[in-house]
Amino acid sequence: MKFIVKFFPEITIKSRPVRKAFVKQLRHNMRLVLKKHDADVVVAGNWDFIEVLSEKDELREDFTVALSNIAGIAHFQFVREFSFTDLDGIVEEAMVSYGEMLKDAVFAVRVKRVGHHDFTSVEAERYIGGCLKARSGALAVRLKNPEVLVPIDIRDQRVWMIEQRVEGLGGYPLGSQDSVLSLMSGGYDSTVSSFMTMSRGLKTHFCFFNLGGDAHEIGVKQVSNFIWEKYGSGLNVKFVTVPFEAVVGEILTKVDNAEMGVILKRMMLRAASKVMEGVGAKALVTGESVAQVSSQTLINLKVIDQVTEELVIRPLITTNKQVIIDKAIEIGTAPFAASMPEFCGVISVNPTTRARMHRVEREESKFDFAVLDKAVEEAQVMSIQNVMDDVAKQYQGEVPVVRMPVGDEVIVDIRHPDEAAKRPLKVSGRPVKVIPFFALDSSWHELDQETMHLLYCGKGVMSRIHASYLLGKGRTNVGIYLP
Repeated sequence: MKFIVKFFPEITIKSRPVRKAFVKQLRHNMRLVLKKHDADVVVAGNWDFIEVLSEKDELREDFTVALSNIAGIAHFQFVREFSFTDLDGIVEEAMVSYGEMLKDAVFAVRVKRVGHHDFTSVEAERYIGGCLKARSGALAVRLKNPEVLVPIDIRDQRVWMIEQRVEGLGGYPLGSQDSVLSLMSGGYDSTVSSFMTMSRGLKTHFCFFNLGGDAHEIGVKQVSNFIWEKYGSGLNVKFVTVPFEAVVGEILTKVDNAEMGVILKRMMLRAASKVMEGVGAKALVTGESVAQVSSQTLINLKVIDQVTEELVIRPLITTNKQVIIDKAIEIGTAPFAASMPEFCGVISVNPTTRARMHRVEREESKFDFAVLDKAVEEAQVMSIQNVMDDVAKQYQGEVPVVRMPVGDEVIVDIRHPDEAAKRPLKVSGRPVKVIPFFALDSSWHELDQETMHLLYCGKGVMSRIHASYLLGKGRTNVGIYLP
């Protein structure tokens, strides 16, 4: 099995040393990701492309999905490689790859040629195209906008029959740029802005300000882990939790109502500016967009930014909300965001949209900054790889574990919709309901409360977390299915 990976065009226009560094990082990232599927995978470097070789043909789909989520790749091709004998030999191989697709279709052949041959690329296209039309039952050859394209690379005495082309993420290889710290609420904006910095090569750590409640923290850890697993290229990044309940309490009791939102954001930037030093971040990232909410007017953002000398990056600053939502749907974070439990303890009745520094400073003078310092001191920093294990430790109560159902239990598949659709769960003689983990709490009342429901997630970590959470809320008809 062989893939040919082409670089994001901006990489190819860099100076030679920079290009070499970017390609080296991309090869490293690809190895980290693909070795999870095949420990013996070969990722071979090249000035113009990278070759991926594996003897496990059954992993083609897994490799395709993995490569499509690695930043720095413009597109990649699945190719069948064979020795060049003559053009008739290529026709035979083309019939193997495209014969069925060409029947009753309008097609074209595209040949790229490297090396010394007694024919040109155009001559090869004409010959191969004519033979394929005669043998396949195709309707016609059309060079512009064909229904089926047959791309072939002839490279000296080797031939690549390109059977599939898949678009990549583009951008720069993750880790080729400096590290940043993304402020995560788990909603549409923060997840999309984090993805955007990651796809531009910035090693993105995650920071969550817990304003109150385990449910929100669990949700943010889940979506952060999802983004990292899917787009993080296997690089080790950190997840930081800052306990902000006491900070919220100070604001609610001491700050004028109109200034609450702006001052909360200023407190977050102050804390984040201190936390970022511990993870080596060079900038902060937020999901703010101009005028989306009251605190995000230009005047308010200017006031907020004045509490820090650090660079604050806002990838979505002029992006419309629907565009953000559409992007969240595309990258897979929308289901999390739509069900993310929010803590709305700091909502001004009449929030200011034109904050004045002298008023903000007057209100902040009432604030006990020892509370903020304590929150920073108590911040928890952990590897993103261990985030879900850490959550599981919070919920180690006695949860019934069933390996072979024998009663009238209903199996509930709580995996992400993409995973559940890709590998549907089938349990002989048992009904299976598909309810994603982020919709469990809101959907539980719709289930038969007299029937035991067993949660399934594959590895048992997510199912334990959510079963324990439901038990803690008084739901007694829940357990874990761990075959």
